[in-house]
Amino acid sequence: MIDSFRGEYRFLSNFWPVEVVFDDVVYASVEHGYQAAKTLSPMHRAYVRQAETPGEAKRRGRKVAMRQDWEQVKLVVMLDLVRQKFKDPVLREMLLATGNEHLAEGNNWQDRFWGTVDGVGKNHLGRILMQVREEVR
Repeated sequence: MIDSFRGEYRFLSNFWPVEVVFDDVVYASVEHGYQAAKTLSPMHRAYVRQAETPGEAKRRGRKVAMRQDWEQVKLVVMLDLVRQKFKDPVLREMLLATGNEHLAEGNNWQDRFWGTVDGVGKNHLGRILMQVREEVR
C-alpha cells in the first residue's frame, strides 16, 4: 500500500508540476486547474492561475466566488485533470510502476474527502489515481 504522496511518490500529488488544461486555459499543475475550476469568474480563475506555487493556488482557491454546482462537478473535474496529468509519458510510466498497490493520500491536514487521516477517509484522489492507472494499462 502506498499511503502517502511524498518522497518517491510525490509525483502522485496534485502539486506535481505538469501542465493541464481547463476550459482552454493552461495551468501549471492539477492543483492550479482544480482550484480555478471552483469559480466561473474569469478574473478569479486568472488570480488562481497566476499563483507561483500549487500551495498558493490552493490558498487562492479558498477566496474565489464558488460556482453553485461545485459539489456536483468537482469529482469529474478532478478525474479530467488527473487523466491529463498522466498523458505525460514519464508520469504515466511512474504511475504504472506502482503496480497494483492501493493508493491513498494519507495526510495530517484532516482531509478525509480526497485522502485519509490515520487510514480513515473517502480517499477520492487515491481512487481516481487507481482508476486512471487502470485506464492507461
